[in-house]
Amino acid sequence: MGIFDLQHNRKNTRSVKWDMLKPMFQTEDVLPMWVADMDFKAPEQVNQALIERAQHGIYGYTVIDDEVKNSILKWLSQRHQWNIKQQWLSFSPGVVTSLHMAVQAFTEPGDKIIIQTPVYTPFYKVIESHQREIVKNPLIYKNNYYQIDFADFEEKLKQGVKAFILCSPHNPVGRVWKKDELTELARLCMKHNVLIISDEIHGDLTFPGEVHIPIASLSEEVAEQTITCMSPSKTFNLAGLQASYVVTSNKEKRELLDAQFAKQGVNMLNTMGNTALEAAYTHGESWLDELRHLLKNHQTYVKEMFEEHTPELKVIDSEGTYLLWIDCSALKLDHKELKSFMIKKARVGLNTGVDYGQEGDTFMRINIACPRATLEEGVQRIISAVKNR
Repeated sequence: MGIFDLQHNRKNTRSVKWDMLKPMFQTEDVLPMWVADMDFKAPEQVNQALIERAQHGIYGYTVIDDEVKNSILKWLSQRHQWNIKQQWLSFSPGVVTSLHMAVQAFTEPGDKIIIQTPVYTPFYKVIESHQREIVKNPLIYKNNYYQIDFADFEEKLKQGVKAFILCSPHNPVGRVWKKDELTELARLCMKHNVLIISDEIHGDLTFPGEVHIPIASLSEEVAEQTITCMSPSKTFNLAGLQASYVVTSNKEKRELLDAQFAKQGVNMLNTMGNTALEAAYTHGESWLDELRHLLKNHQTYVKEMFEEHTPELKVIDSEGTYLLWIDCSALKLDHKELKSFMIKKARVGLNTGVDYGQEGDTFMRINIACPRATLEEGVQRIISAVKNR
């Protein structure tokens, strides 16, 4: 039995995924396959590094030193062929925090910010909570696949958009954007002087054969126009340790961003997050490669099972992340009925597609980062519920 086959009891650990079922689904009788964390232990080297740090027993203020920074530089160079400099780094508790900071640092109330819908739910709040205006560039959904509507994107940019929040790879549709797609997005943003704020938290989680390209790595000119938000938290299941970073090559932009972090009093990592980040990036490569193969196998399993037993459900063709986007439109249910069906009939806790925008009205998002036995149980529950409607 492999490390990813082991089932761990996460109940009563203050887990959002497992201990918040009643408030989220109004029942405890669902299998949680929703919020984006994994039911896998972090790499053993990360756990050992945390244990050793805990055994020291003193948790005073912690510096983000050259070793930590160099682990990031080495990781980005080896995994993504992106060579950055130490001084380009800023640190943050999380990518969503960084998005809030970037919106405040580089835009003003009333400014327009463009997003590609359906998209990660916090993007909406990041814009609206600071009195900025959301501009939507809906992705084109065709033949079970999503693509970018570049004509619409440019038309929207012409309306005075100040910033673009890019989701790369895309959550929830699972697209790993190709070089030509990123190049065209960057070209249009530079043409219309639109800042790119790129959320690349899923960048390490591509399926074998797929390549994540940081948009800022395309050229120095693109890098000057880009704020890149990254973290090992999704990659290695470290979200609760709150450690992320921002890469900004443009000195003026970086100073504005750092000033915003300082203004909010958010400019250091906690001791354990610091430790975990370095250990993960230093020792986690083989663990990650095994995980990527497992996730691809899980995606294939779900897709094939639905195709064989419940063709009413279509798994969108994705290229990365551990989140699958499922088209349930053939069930002829509205989003409230669909949510109720999955909870009460299938007894699985999924994310409701409409939460990612109106384009997700007839979709559900399922988290496949779990042991195979858990995945099979969830899939069988859904199949049984659909067959017995």
